[in-house]
Amino acid sequence: MSDLKSAFPELAMEPGSPDSWLGNGGHVHVYPTSEKEVVGLLKFAYDHGKSVSVQGNGSKRGFGGLKESYDVLLSLSKYTGVIEHSPGDMVVTVKAGTAFHELQAYLAKHQQQVSLDPAMPHLSTVGGVIASNDSGPKRMGYGSARDIVLGLKVVYPDGTVIRTGGKVVKNVAGYDMNKLFIGSMGTIGVITEITLKLMPLPKCESLVFIPFQDNRLDELRSFVVTQFDSTLEPTAFEFISPSLAEQLTGRKQWALAIGLEDVESSVIYQENIVKQAVPKEAADVYIFRSEEARAFWNGLMNISPNGMGEPSEQAAIKVGLKIGVKNIDVLQMLAECVALQQRHNLVVYGHGGFGHGLCHVVLQGTSEDVEAAIQALRGTAKKLNGYVIVKHIPFFLRRSINVWGDKPDYFSLFEGIKASIDPRRVLNETRFIGGI
Repeated sequence: MSDLKSAFPELAMEPGSPDSWLGNGGHVHVYPTSEKEVVGLLKFAYDHGKSVSVQGNGSKRGFGGLKESYDVLLSLSKYTGVIEHSPGDMVVTVKAGTAFHELQAYLAKHQQQVSLDPAMPHLSTVGGVIASNDSGPKRMGYGSARDIVLGLKVVYPDGTVIRTGGKVVKNVAGYDMNKLFIGSMGTIGVITEITLKLMPLPKCESLVFIPFQDNRLDELRSFVVTQFDSTLEPTAFEFISPSLAEQLTGRKQWALAIGLEDVESSVIYQENIVKQAVPKEAADVYIFRSEEARAFWNGLMNISPNGMGEPSEQAAIKVGLKIGVKNIDVLQMLAECVALQQRHNLVVYGHGGFGHGLCHVVLQGTSEDVEAAIQALRGTAKKLNGYVIVKHIPFFLRRSINVWGDKPDYFSLFEGIKASIDPRRVLNETRFIGGI
């Protein structure tokens, strides 16, 4: 720490703990408040052979990585604020450490929003959401980070600063370098600024919640397929597992949550389409508006385990999974997750979107049961040509569980990019696929 303090006397820093239950810690924690400090720190680390772990607020500390501690933990949690906002152009540029929920609150004053619904919005930073390519149920209607990021400012491991994209919606010049960094987990550069395309806040927001009996899952699947051939334009079409439905609503049944956002007349029209098409076997149809609808989605996005705090000695291990399959197979994948609840003595919460094919699942139990469940789910996903990524898991289990799964056939491209940009492996080493 002394050499860093000598080189950067005004940089906020504190001793870190080399031991962390989630790993990805640092012997020294530093908190830059300017891009100049980020540049100087990375150049110092590059020249002196120091390893650097990059994070925003730390909520994703349990996502990837085989190193318990790095030389330096670089936190962007104090590099915050809106740099530029053009309400007329519906574009905003923010510093990477800005809290996601604070940005949304600021934009709401202008009747605008970032059309992403990541997990733990109250804990996540904008930079962390982009670097991990996080998204939620409304990905179906609005897309992912790759669809709304217009431009980035990135500091390479050697301190070089680059800009990608631009600050206008219609920007088609050159390579789309934004996508290189979105989802790269901070392994090839530190994102310091993000320019985002905005959407207006909806005039009316509705949640249509439809419980189904366990023995009616085939009818639930058929109903969803039929609705996709209708004039319905939902922002979310999310299957909810019984345990999660019980936690959110008090009713332990399979359920379908349909998000509708538009002017009020359009929302009412679409609600009626759904109500008329619901099979008679469905127990009821519940409609929630405005605050009630938002409260439901917020509850859904806050089930994910996170890297904040320390677990108690008696607490069961909690693991977060991201499972990708074809849209039509989402319900089958979730049903397999629920079946594991009895087979492996686990608590399982899960939801998955028919519109995007992604399931988000939480497993809670002993390390042996969790590990067996992950192996079983990977077997099922493989048969469905899908994948299972472990988004959150304690460090000791990451030594035996490959959180990213098998390397893809194109893995050599990832290796080439990492070797070209970060040949000394300074940034977030082992956090990405294949230990990159």
